Amino acid sequence: MKKLSVVDAERCVGCQCCMFACSRRTNSHGLAESCIGVRSSGGMEHGFTVVTCRFCDDPPCVRACPMDALTRTEERGIHLAEEKCTGCGNCAQACVVGAVYWDGEINKPMICIQCGFCVDFCPHGVLEMRERKAAGHAQ
Repeated sequence: MKKLSVVDAERCVGCQCCMFACSRRTNSHGLAESCIGVRSSGGMEHGFTVVTCRFCDDPPCVRACPMDALTRTEERGIHLAEEKCTGCGNCAQACVVGAVYWDGEINKPMICIQCGFCVDFCPHGVLEMRERKAAGHAQ
Protein backbone atom coordinates (compact mmCIF):
# COMPACT_ATOMS: atom_id res chain seq x y z
CA MET A 1 0.00 0.00 0.00
CA LYS A 2 1.17 3.49 -0.77
CA LYS A 3 0.29 6.88 0.62
CA LEU A 4 0.89 10.43 -0.50
CA SER A 5 3.86 11.96 1.31
CA VAL A 6 5.39 15.40 1.42
CA VAL A 7 9.02 14.34 1.04
CA ASP A 8 10.80 17.69 0.74
CA ALA A 9 8.73 20.72 1.73
CA GLU A 10 11.82 22.94 1.42
CA ARG A 11 11.57 22.57 -2.37
CA CYS A 12 8.00 23.90 -2.59
CA VAL A 13 7.85 27.26 -4.38
CA GLY A 14 4.10 27.69 -3.98
CA CYS A 15 3.27 27.12 -7.66
CA GLN A 16 0.08 25.20 -6.74
CA CYS A 17 0.54 22.77 -9.65
CA CYS A 18 -0.39 19.94 -7.27
CA MET A 19 -3.63 21.72 -6.42
CA PHE A 20 -4.53 22.29 -10.06
CA ALA A 21 -3.78 18.63 -10.83
CA CYS A 22 -6.03 17.47 -8.02
CA SER A 23 -8.84 19.73 -9.21
CA ARG A 24 -8.48 18.48 -12.78
CA ARG A 25 -8.79 14.89 -11.52
CA THR A 26 -12.43 15.71 -10.78
CA ASN A 27 -12.90 17.74 -13.99
CA SER A 28 -12.80 21.02 -12.11
CA HIS A 29 -10.92 24.01 -13.51
CA GLY A 30 -10.01 25.96 -10.39
CA LEU A 31 -8.46 25.45 -7.01
CA ALA A 32 -11.73 25.27 -5.09
CA GLU A 33 -12.09 21.52 -5.69
CA SER A 34 -8.57 20.54 -4.61
CA CYS A 35 -7.98 18.04 -1.81
CA ILE A 36 -4.43 19.30 -1.30
CA GLY A 37 -3.42 22.77 -0.22
CA VAL A 38 -0.35 24.99 -0.48
CA ARG A 39 -0.14 27.69 2.16
CA SER A 40 2.40 30.44 2.53
CA SER A 41 4.64 30.30 5.56
CA GLY A 42 5.79 33.81 4.80
CA GLY A 43 6.35 33.79 1.06
CA MET A 44 9.59 32.99 -0.70
CA GLU A 45 11.64 34.01 2.33
CA HIS A 46 9.98 31.53 4.69
CA GLY A 47 8.64 28.98 2.21
CA PHE A 48 5.38 27.15 1.87
CA THR A 49 3.50 24.38 3.62
CA VAL A 50 1.85 21.56 1.67
CA VAL A 51 -1.25 20.29 3.46
CA THR A 52 -2.74 16.95 2.55
CA CYS A 53 -4.39 14.06 4.35
CA ARG A 54 -1.85 12.10 6.39
CA PHE A 55 -3.91 8.90 6.14
CA CYS A 56 -3.97 8.47 9.92
CA ASP A 57 -4.27 4.99 11.41
CA ASP A 58 -7.13 6.23 13.62
CA PRO A 59 -8.42 9.33 11.78
CA PRO A 60 -9.99 12.01 13.99
CA CYS A 61 -12.14 13.12 11.04
CA VAL A 62 -13.76 9.68 10.87
CA ARG A 63 -14.30 9.55 14.64
CA ALA A 64 -15.88 13.05 14.61
CA CYS A 65 -18.54 12.23 12.00
CA PRO A 66 -21.88 11.68 13.77
CA MET A 67 -23.42 10.13 10.66
CA ASP A 68 -20.68 7.55 9.91
CA ALA A 69 -20.29 9.17 6.49
CA LEU A 70 -16.50 8.83 6.57
CA THR A 71 -14.59 5.56 6.58
CA ARG A 72 -10.89 4.82 6.37
CA THR A 73 -10.06 2.41 3.57
CA GLU A 74 -6.74 0.63 3.09
CA GLU A 75 -6.62 1.38 -0.64
CA ARG A 76 -7.87 4.94 -1.02
CA GLY A 77 -7.60 6.90 2.19
CA ILE A 78 -10.75 8.39 3.63
CA HIS A 79 -13.97 7.62 1.77
CA LEU A 80 -17.02 9.87 1.96
CA ALA A 81 -20.50 8.39 1.64
CA GLU A 82 -22.11 11.61 0.37
CA GLU A 83 -25.65 10.36 0.95
CA LYS A 84 -24.94 10.06 4.70
CA CYS A 85 -23.15 13.40 5.10
CA THR A 86 -25.19 16.25 6.57
CA GLY A 87 -22.47 18.88 6.10
CA CYS A 88 -22.00 19.49 9.84
CA GLY A 89 -18.28 20.19 9.45
CA ASN A 90 -17.18 18.15 12.47
CA CYS A 91 -14.65 16.32 10.30
CA ALA A 92 -12.96 19.55 9.22
CA GLN A 93 -12.76 20.78 12.80
CA ALA A 94 -11.33 17.45 13.99
CA CYS A 95 -8.50 17.22 11.45
CA VAL A 96 -5.32 18.20 13.31
CA VAL A 97 -3.45 19.18 10.12
CA GLY A 98 -6.30 21.05 8.43
CA ALA A 99 -6.46 18.61 5.52
CA VAL A 100 -10.25 18.38 5.25
CA TYR A 101 -11.22 20.88 2.58
CA TRP A 102 -14.79 21.99 1.94
CA ASP A 103 -16.95 21.97 -1.17
CA GLY A 104 -19.21 24.95 -0.53
CA GLU A 105 -21.47 24.16 -3.49
CA ILE A 106 -22.63 20.84 -2.10
CA ASN A 107 -21.67 21.52 1.55
CA LYS A 108 -19.52 18.39 1.87
CA PRO A 109 -15.92 17.66 2.84
CA MET A 110 -13.19 16.92 0.32
CA ILE A 111 -10.40 14.66 1.54
CA CYS A 112 -7.43 13.31 -0.42
CA ILE A 113 -8.06 9.79 -1.70
CA GLN A 114 -4.35 8.98 -1.93
CA CYS A 115 -4.47 8.57 -5.72
CA GLY A 116 -1.12 10.29 -6.30
CA PHE A 117 -2.32 12.19 -9.38
CA CYS A 118 -0.71 15.38 -8.01
CA VAL A 119 2.75 13.79 -7.75
CA ASP A 120 3.38 13.83 -11.51
CA PHE A 121 2.54 17.52 -11.69
CA CYS A 122 4.87 18.75 -8.96
CA PRO A 123 7.87 20.15 -10.86
CA HIS A 124 10.09 20.24 -7.76
CA GLY A 125 9.79 16.75 -6.30
CA VAL A 126 7.94 17.81 -3.17
CA LEU A 127 5.44 14.94 -3.31
CA GLU A 128 5.84 11.18 -3.62
CA MET A 129 3.78 8.06 -3.25
CA ARG A 130 5.60 6.03 -0.59
CA GLU A 131 5.08 2.59 0.85
CA ARG A 132 2.89 2.77 3.90
CA LYS A 133 3.64 0.72 6.98
CA ALA A 134 0.93 -1.54 8.33
CA ALA A 135 -1.63 0.00 10.68
CA GLY A 136 -0.41 0.34 14.24
CA HIS A 137 3.19 1.14 13.25
CA ALA A 138 4.83 4.55 13.09
CA GLN A 139 4.58 6.19 9.70
